[in-house]
Amino acid sequence: SVAYVSKSGGMSNELNNIVCRNSDGVYEGVAIGGDRYPGSRFLDHFLRYQDSDAKMLLLLGEVGGCDEYDLIDAVKSGRITKPIVAWCVGTCASCFATEVQFGHAGAQARGDTETAAAKNKAMKEAGFHVPDSFDKLPEMISEVYTKLVKDGTIVETPEAETPNVPMDYTWAKKLGMVRKPANFISSISDDRGDELKYSGMPISEVFHKDIGIGGVLSLLWFRRRLPDACCKFIEMILMVTADHGPAVSGAHNAIVTARAGKDLISALTSGLLTVGPRFGGALDDAARMFKEAHDGGSSPKRFVDDCKKNNTLIMGIGHRIKSL
Repeated sequence: SVAYVSKSGGMSNELNNIVCRNSDGVYEGVAIGGDRYPGSRFLDHFLRYQDSDAKMLLLLGEVGGCDEYDLIDAVKSGRITKPIVAWCVGTCASCFATEVQFGHAGAQARGDTETAAAKNKAMKEAGFHVPDSFDKLPEMISEVYTKLVKDGTIVETPEAETPNVPMDYTWAKKLGMVRKPANFISSISDDRGDELKYSGMPISEVFHKDIGIGGVLSLLWFRRRLPDACCKFIEMILMVTADHGPAVSGAHNAIVTARAGKDLISALTSGLLTVGPRFGGALDDAARMFKEAHDGGSSPKRFVDDCKKNNTLIMGIGHRIKSL
């Protein structure tokens, strides 16, 4: 039943709390700001409230400006008849030897009539319900509200049952009561929901339609389902290149370095530096065997025949000749 207008937006939070604790709640609340020339004034909104269902009005002004006096004139002339509880903050300004500029641009008294004390006194003389200090404001609101209830101006309605508010997830997680499931999301796969998706296709549909390895790779690599002929071609490439050659450390690192945009020499050395005994052909042992054969005056054919006779593998030759 209470409609209010406040100079301060921040103090509106406190007014909402005070009103709800001492009445049946806020009908409407407006913070007009503390600028020297605000977009709307106290009088504009109180005239609206006069023609609304609000039963009592609340004003929170401050030191500086003369808007409260226009409201006083409206009350005296009978344009506003609803009871008004009011208070202007900034009464502490009288403790200073000179005028004080408070936070808002308009919060400075430019004359005796603009002081908070003068405006509180004028409003009280005009019939406003003005407490002795801000900390008495809740008591004043409760007093006026109770009187309006007793004389039938305000008819209280039963409070609605307070809904059960679930525990905050962050707090529940901190207490160890819930655990957020891990979800991995990328441009091609999504773990959220009941099942994994590849580029929007549920994993169950992947198996149901039997799209095969080619179809899966088309979703993951090309982010769309390619025609069956293209998927079959991908599978043919995998079958032809299934040999381990491109996957060993030297070849893999050379490929990665080249794909990173490095020059040919960098890519080559990257591959050579990771050629070791576990490589398809051990480069160091191959160099050692070839050098020993050369230093011993052995011809290539004799070197191969000797290795074959002694059942010795020739290092550096890791594959048989293949053909398709």
